[in-house]
Amino acid sequence: MNKVMDFLRDSLAQATVLWWNFFDWLAVVEWRQLFITWFLAMAFGLALTLPEPAIWYIIISYGVKVLAGGKRKAELVAREATAEASVAVLERRLLEAQMATLQAQVEPHFLFNTLALIGQLIETDPPQAARIHMHLIDYLRSTLPQMRAAGGGTLGRQVQLSRAYLAIMQARMKERLAVGFDVPAHLEHTPFPPMMLQILIENAIKHGLEPKIEGGRIDVSARLVDDTMHVDVRDNGAGFCMHAGEGGVGLANIRERLFLLFGARAELVIEMPPEGGALASLRIPYSMQETR
Repeated sequence: MNKVMDFLRDSLAQATVLWWNFFDWLAVVEWRQLFITWFLAMAFGLALTLPEPAIWYIIISYGVKVLAGGKRKAELVAREATAEASVAVLERRLLEAQMATLQAQVEPHFLFNTLALIGQLIETDPPQAARIHMHLIDYLRSTLPQMRAAGGGTLGRQVQLSRAYLAIMQARMKERLAVGFDVPAHLEHTPFPPMMLQILIENAIKHGLEPKIEGGRIDVSARLVDDTMHVDVRDNGAGFCMHAGEGGVGLANIRERLFLLFGARAELVIEMPPEGGALASLRIPYSMQETR
């Protein structure tokens, strides 16, 4: 008796699963495809001289499709959209973790080199060592709040961080590095993804200016073009290979992160100006900044 009851319960459970699968299929299937199944069912029914099951199938499927199919389809679409949104959130969090890892890898190297430089200059040029020490403090003051902030930084904070970083690099490269900034004050409070500007500046120095004996100049600027904010890093160096080493990885991370944050409405454009050097331009929809 127990085996019979177990069998009946299993059969009922399986029938329930099959019914809801059939129900979901009716909700999303196109009418043309449903008409084809009706034709095939009626053809087999007439061939087997059993038209009644085919007729009941047509009646039941039509009723379910008309009465409840629309609502069920909306529920399935909403469920699928929620699942896709959850995946997008997870991908964004993963990329943020990757960017944090990249920052954790880059900063110790930069800090150790800077501290080593300060140690050398303490013996030979104490005033210069003191200046670099102050620039390093400014750099850390700009970096730590952004590392702790959940929503990222603003363009002004990224520029502040870049100024401190470039001041240290100027102390190391001396007359081989000139720097210019042209960022309007009304854009400084605009939300801006952390580390992107830093990566572009590091690329410009490593692949553009350091290979040149005489060094060169880096200019950072920002402007609005219609509803898009352009943040540019221009150098007059040797240019850089977009696919080489850490530079290629950094640019790939920027492009992937821009896509996750803004979709197809943001981009990283790399140009080689006729006069030489390189221009890296981050182009972000300004109207979406507050929803980032």
